[in-house]
Amino acid sequence: MSFAPLIALAAQQAEHSGNVMLETIWYPIVSLIVFGALACVALSYKGVSNRHVHKAAAYAKAHPDEAPQAGHGH
Repeated sequence: MSFAPLIALAAQQAEHSGNVMLETIWYPIVSLIVFGALACVALSYKGVSNRHVHKAAAYAKAHPDEAPQAGHGH
């Protein structure tokens, strides 16, 4: 087969395909679900460091001389 009949055959096959968006609608739906779930996981960690401020303040009050030193290995 030469190149011209291949192009004609490809064009004929392209005419019979349906709506490409409807055939691939699951890709954006699945990606939105996956990224939405990942966003929920990321947002669940919001404010984790501030949840136990009262415990950190109580520990600092009970151990005033154990303040962390600046630098490495102190």
